Amino acid sequence: MAPASPPLLDAPLALSPLALATGLLRLSGVTMTVTGYRRLPTTQPMVLVSNHRSIMDALLLMQAVNRPVRFACHHYMGQVPGLREVVQALGCLPLDPPERGQRAFFRRACHTLSQGGAVGIFPEGAAPMVQPTSPQHLGSFHRGFAHLALRAPVDQLAIVPVAIASRQEWNNAAIPLRWLSWFDATEPLFQQSGWHPAVVYRSVEVRIGRPIRMDAALRSHYRRKGNDALLSDLTHGCHEEIATLLRTTP
Repeated sequence: MAPASPPLLDAPLALSPLALATGLLRLSGVTMTVTGYRRLPTTQPMVLVSNHRSIMDALLLMQAVNRPVRFACHHYMGQVPGLREVVQALGCLPLDPPERGQRAFFRRACHTLSQGGAVGIFPEGAAPMVQPTSPQHLGSFHRGFAHLALRAPVDQLAIVPVAIASRQEWNNAAIPLRWLSWFDATEPLFQQSGWHPAVVYRSVEVRIGRPIRMDAALRSHYRRKGNDALLSDLTHGCHEEIATLLRTTP
């Protein structure tokens, strides 16, 4: 006699993060094309770096690279009912509250990379998500992704810059920004008046740039004094690559 099926509460989730992302995008009706796919280190750990204007960005990038990616997200997203369950199902890594630094996030992200996984980071931070921007907009980058790539205990690792180029989109107002301060009273962006914009892509192209390989020489330089120049070079290089990709005419 075959063993009885386990209770539903003990069964694994029906959808993987990649399958969930694909399903949500199918429901949205967005059309997406991908260029530069052959540049991807498809079986190696990577830090994916991209511009960020829409809540759809993580879903698009995961489908574009065709593998699960654990995206860093603002820590308030792990506290909002409904949204919290979505980011958990997608395997996102909420950032730590500002007063705690990012030690827990870096620990979880390094573990993911050491297991051969992919971590996604939007180095512009939350600013382009809460302020109206044009499709070609690219803000300044924080350097956290470069710290992570150089610090992760992984031999074969690449930073992969990617541009999300919107061809057609809808722009709407979602919720008043100050409502978000209920979940994070320390975020200055949530203290301003106005509404949180909602960018919904209708047609988009994901353009994969040239990977930057991390090697022993770079890590050795990082561990020595004077690593600010290396961090600046990596950050600037990724920013310029994504800016160039955004300017590329289809």
